[in-house]
Amino acid sequence: MKSSPKTDWMAIWQDRGRLAGLLWPLSLLFRLVVWARRKAYQAGFFKSSKLPVPVVVVGNIFIGGTGKTPLVIWLAKALTRAGFHPGVVSRGYGAKGKLPEEVLPDSLPGNTGDEPLLIRLNAGCPVVVGKKRVDAARLLLERHPDVNVIISDDGLQHYAMQRDIEMVLFDGRGAGNGWMLPAGPLREPVSRRRDFTVVNSMNYPAPGNLIYSPDIFLMQLAGDTAEMLMDRSRRMTLAELSESGRHGRLRIAAVAGIGNPARFFVMLKTARLEVQTCPLPDHFDYASNPFEKMDADIILVTEKDAVKCARIAAIAKDTRIWVVPVRAQLDDGLEQKIVEKCREYGTA
Repeated sequence: MKSSPKTDWMAIWQDRGRLAGLLWPLSLLFRLVVWARRKAYQAGFFKSSKLPVPVVVVGNIFIGGTGKTPLVIWLAKALTRAGFHPGVVSRGYGAKGKLPEEVLPDSLPGNTGDEPLLIRLNAGCPVVVGKKRVDAARLLLERHPDVNVIISDDGLQHYAMQRDIEMVLFDGRGAGNGWMLPAGPLREPVSRRRDFTVVNSMNYPAPGNLIYSPDIFLMQLAGDTAEMLMDRSRRMTLAELSESGRHGRLRIAAVAGIGNPARFFVMLKTARLEVQTCPLPDHFDYASNPFEKMDADIILVTEKDAVKCARIAAIAKDTRIWVVPVRAQLDDGLEQKIVEKCREYGTA
């Protein structure tokens, strides 16, 4: 399959080659703009609102997907276990509804965005989307006065809403070549302050790596079952799928419209599945049906894709489509540290 322009840029941004070097002066200008904007908020030139409950921002400085949605779901569940009543606010990428808007289990992905709907269905807490996160947070607190900690899905650079705790997420690509846009993949310098650094990878960064730090926490996305899109109560293990695929009984394809489709495909291959891969653009809306002419007996999709596919009749009734749910697994100790920090800013 032909590489997309996005994939080509990601390859360029992994080292300090000739093209990246030519763009480096522009990255210095971008860095200056980012620094000036942040200082303007700190100095009060731009309005920044403080909310009455602790705010935890989960974000990334590496452009594109690093796995924030599973981390937000994990964090919401961790805070609930600790006795908090969390709520989530999100930008709602691609949302076309009247914003801010609360995300309900029967909300349409086109109105609220696919990731907020996925969080609402899995995190067990209220979710509100809005172009301005402060407005979304205020609506969240108005409708759910028991919420005593807010998780901001992304929004690391959204300084109009003050935050108490920052979590920065990387994946196996680390910081790429370490340069900011457009010479590299970073929105902010890798040295920016944060409270917690999480790396979505099986291995810790090696000493000398740009994001190496002794207090990094690892996150891994684990998935070992597939559920039929049309009837999520029907399940089979990836091990069973692998066995059938190896014996030639099933032709298996994998489709992913997420920020880093390769991560989903690698997870399936780690489960010893032989799959035909089909990466789609992030937040793909499925207005066209990519499954219709696909020559496969089983088609595996992500949960992010599933929340959209399940609401399109022509796709939802395709019995070949199976969803692979994943859950975030994190280092021991991170949960306790986050809970302790939240308790410093509020009461459970």
